[in-house]
Amino acid sequence: MNTQKDWKIKMRVLVTGGAGYIGSHTCVELLNVGHEVFVVDNLCNGHEAALERVRGITNRELQFTNADIRDANALDNIFNTFKPEAVIHFAGLKAVGESVANPLKYYEVNVGGSISLLSAMSKAECNNIVFSSSATVYGKPKYLPYDEEHPTNPVNPYGRTKLMIENIIHDWTKVDLKRKGTVLRYFNPVGAHESGQIGEEPIGIPNNLMPYIAQVADGRREHLNIFGNDYETADGTGARDYIHVIDLALAHIGTLNQNKLDRFEVLNIGAGKSTTVLELVSKFEEISGVPIKSKYLPRRDGDLAAFWANPSKASEKMSWKPERNIKKICEDTWRWHKLNSTGYEGE
Repeated sequence: MNTQKDWKIKMRVLVTGGAGYIGSHTCVELLNVGHEVFVVDNLCNGHEAALERVRGITNRELQFTNADIRDANALDNIFNTFKPEAVIHFAGLKAVGESVANPLKYYEVNVGGSISLLSAMSKAECNNIVFSSSATVYGKPKYLPYDEEHPTNPVNPYGRTKLMIENIIHDWTKVDLKRKGTVLRYFNPVGAHESGQIGEEPIGIPNNLMPYIAQVADGRREHLNIFGNDYETADGTGARDYIHVIDLALAHIGTLNQNKLDRFEVLNIGAGKSTTVLELVSKFEEISGVPIKSKYLPRRDGDLAAFWANPSKASEKMSWKPERNIKKICEDTWRWHKLNSTGYEGE
């Protein structure tokens, strides 16, 4: 596998949404291998304190501007002064339920923001973008595991914005032979940095399972709601492909200098196996020593019984593979929660 020391070419990298969960962990790994980092984030889902902690973990400096990527002037200023050679694009809204309730907001922020970013890149002749996409673009599985050839049919506006941005990037790369677009379709990012200094801190009620389990364990929430226990899985609960956020961050590093990738490339980033809700709860109880109270509720509309990735293309194309298992995921999540019982608050 390509480890951090294998990446010799240092680059100036603009990270949109870099103060968020996946963005902050990716900034750590970028700085660890010597890249220069500039973060642009409007902090609607991110925390400026996370960036301060990134500096502390790496003992390296990064630049930050609090701005929305739809602000063309702000982007032009960054491109003119920092002159990034590559962009890693995380910025966007990500709650499925909210996207159903307010689809226009999701198209305006996610698609509009991405067009604004690509326009600024075009003007500045910055030709390399890595895009944070999602397995939600696949929709209901025709077969499992999902590979990159699986038909795309997202079932909610959030997923449709991701697929639309993928297509826009594809078209953008066709205009100029120097342009390169890499789309990483994430499965379920979980875990935290092993220092316990940065981790997932949702604003409001968590939309994702792992932070909800952890907030029950640390007393912030009374019980976990489990939606459905009659699926055709090992124990009747839904099964998902959980990928440690550091493995995910390292996949981004692997795209930057990788000459085996096509000019436009789509890669699944997942563990390649599924874990049920009850399996995840049981492992978290074992690691934390805290019983997790839970309550069964009816299935939610649109939820799938199980899905997982075939990540072999990422392995073949850039020698990437996930190295952190569910035990490590639970250990790192619990450490983050124990050390940060109120998240980034008070900083």
